[in-house]
Amino acid sequence: MTDSPATRPPVPTTLPDGVTIEPIDAFKDNYIWCIRAGGRAVVVDPGEAAPVLAALEAGGLSLAGILLTHHHADHIGGVAALVHTLGQVPVWGPADPRITEATVRVGDGDRVMLDGIGAAGLAFDVIEVPGHTSSHVAFHGHGLLFSGDTLFSVGCGRMFEGTPSQMSASLDRLAALPGDTRVYCGHEYTLANIAFARAVEPGNAAIDAWASEVDRLRAAGRPSLPSRIDTERATNPFLRCAQPAVAGSASAHAGRPLADAVEVFAELRAWKNTF
Repeated sequence: MTDSPATRPPVPTTLPDGVTIEPIDAFKDNYIWCIRAGGRAVVVDPGEAAPVLAALEAGGLSLAGILLTHHHADHIGGVAALVHTLGQVPVWGPADPRITEATVRVGDGDRVMLDGIGAAGLAFDVIEVPGHTSSHVAFHGHGLLFSGDTLFSVGCGRMFEGTPSQMSASLDRLAALPGDTRVYCGHEYTLANIAFARAVEPGNAAIDAWASEVDRLRAAGRPSLPSRIDTERATNPFLRCAQPAVAGSASAHAGRPLADAVEVFAELRAWKNTF
């Protein structure tokens, strides 16, 4: 269910004992995130059903709910089959008619309560983050952020429906979350994003340090995720548009001075599209 933001207490900043977050691989590079505890699970952005069904069976888990960040098929395509196979469960998603499977519509400031996941349940606050799509949302709570395709590690999503101003503002909202917030995004794009970040800001030692860690994780067959908000502030060019080195690179690529951080963001996103 959802409740009103008025007078409610903040969501705890830590994850209760016994709750784990595990990736389920899908397609070429998608992650479906599985929040599990006590034999029950909630999945985030199940673009296909088969790997979710296999993971639930292997873990002896029952499906308690589904969280959806946006309407793209690689994030919602498995919902109908999951519900058909396992029975109806709550499906929280944006108020977008293109997401026909959602049973609970959520918007900015709503709180999603996941009963039965952990001893006291979990809660996630909804943050509207338009830009990649017009109705994209993120879910934040317990020190976790499920950012869909808005914020990637060292990158961000393409602007299919939004403007640079919208996308930049959405990323600023996420960057303002506590630095130790763990970022669970929808794709394994980190190495490619690091290559672009190095082209934009070649003198950034934090990028090199994160690249070494990501190389180690990927060589071991592990996801590069979760990242952290403080890592993203230090490495992600799309969160660093006000930094002189980033603005200078963007202006040089554009061949003209850029007026403000939004123009810098727009140039970076256009550059990344063809990088």
